Amino acid sequence: MPHPSVATDHAPLLQTDRLVLTGHRPADLDALAAMWSDVRVYAAIGGQPRAREEVWIRLLRSIGTWTAFGYGSWVVRETADGPALGEVGLIEAKRAIDPPLAAPETGWTLSPALHGQGYAREAMAAVLGWADKQGLARTQCIIDPANAASIRLATRLGYARLREARYHDRPILCFERVAAAR
Repeated sequence: MPHPSVATDHAPLLQTDRLVLTGHRPADLDALAAMWSDVRVYAAIGGQPRAREEVWIRLLRSIGTWTAFGYGSWVVRETADGPALGEVGLIEAKRAIDPPLAAPETGWTLSPALHGQGYAREAMAAVLGWADKQGLARTQCIIDPANAASIRLATRLGYARLREARYHDRPILCFERVAAAR
């Protein structure tokens, strides 16, 4: 069995000027559970805190997505061995949205201490740069209509609004990004 601090997935290490993006590690559970239980995080992402058990399942899903699809999510850190400060990346959530998303879904969630400092944009620019190089030029995301900060970020990252939809009986906005042709 691998040591709890060792990444058990196939996520490549991505680095930006201020951040290191690594694969999920079992040892990330406490930090991620704390993030997902903070009202400043979950208020605009489903409106409910995430139970530790649900965060664990999400962590395992993140590891498994790399194996199943060759892409996935990363944990945001300030150093490769630093604590988890958030999650960003690509997911295959198979959400019950009608019509369903038709491309890999992107998402970003950061601890409140990092909000408003450009960290999400920096991390997602690295993720999208990686995705573009892998040929994943089309991605989609969903955002709560009241989450103005994420809507602004999506627009800055090149996402355009596709439509409004409903997810878990709540309105959401669907966005899409198509990378420039190389």
